[in-house]
Amino acid sequence: MGRILVVNAGSTSLKLSLVDEDETREPVAALAGVDPDGLDAVAHRVVHGGPDFRDPVVVDGGVRETIRRLEELAPLHNAPAVRGLDEATAALGGVPHVAVFDTAFHTTIPAEASTYAVPRRWRDEWGIRRYGFHGLSVQWAAERVPVPRLVVCHLGGGCSVTAIRDGRSVDTTMGFSPLEGVPMATRSGSVDPGALLHLLHAGRLDADGLDQALNHESGLAGLAGTPDVRELEARSDENAALALAVFSYRVAGAVAAMAVATGGLDALVFTAGIGEGSALVREHVCERLAPLGVELDRALNAAAVPDADVSPPGAPARVAVIEAREDVVAARAARGVLAGR
Repeated sequence: MGRILVVNAGSTSLKLSLVDEDETREPVAALAGVDPDGLDAVAHRVVHGGPDFRDPVVVDGGVRETIRRLEELAPLHNAPAVRGLDEATAALGGVPHVAVFDTAFHTTIPAEASTYAVPRRWRDEWGIRRYGFHGLSVQWAAERVPVPRLVVCHLGGGCSVTAIRDGRSVDTTMGFSPLEGVPMATRSGSVDPGALLHLLHAGRLDADGLDQALNHESGLAGLAGTPDVRELEARSDENAALALAVFSYRVAGAVAAMAVATGGLDALVFTAGIGEGSALVREHVCERLAPLGVELDRALNAAAVPDADVSPPGAPARVAVIEAREDVVAARAARGVLAGR
């Protein structure tokens, strides 16, 4: 099967790329510019599959409607995915469209890690559990660094840390929604639910205001006024320093927790915009992880261009910077589904 158009509609960006059988890719600026000749399928990255989708699926009216209903679980992500699906279907209706879900890779997480300690009705009837996200990115990183005990830091607009044991996800920081876990560009990450209940009960915020604040006004932007790590690194004020310190501290703590799930640490991967682009963040995170055998070669780290190792030879744990290639994983999944039709 030849070329696959991959539509990656994230919370902060829309990326389009054509992926050939040899997994080379060509960025695409707009759907209107895609020539359907030679195009075999369109693969859509969908963040939240909920309890309904555990595998890639050819999109029909029922699948689209289910993805739309799942917007309530991930409104920042599934809503753009539905818009991308509608636009691509209108422009390229003559080829099959396949939905590939970020949550699918995390279906291997054991119950002890995926289960929240909440009432049974929440879990059984309302589907409250840890789903996990960034699955396509994490899967690619796990393939590039195939060690038994791996932790992947996907640090971009959204941020998560995932434990991989023998190629399978066994725990991750994002949970029921992409809001849980470490701080992100504009998202808070985990916050004491008691603080949130206090704000609601005290009338300081209503549910919509709380949603807006946690998803759009928190994280690095809430700490220092900008979600851009490059701007923070260029500043010398206390707020910028605090934002970077909070971020690196929480990421390092999450890596340590994930190392418990993997039973140790053979390798640590940094990927996505911040993970690939910020040598300073990698340095600060790794400094905090020295007790786990994590070492960084500062010269290699400063000059790193993905894919690259940034740990010294013979270090107990390998540290690698890997380019995020969600498009390749999505294209592979689409080919696999269509080959089995």
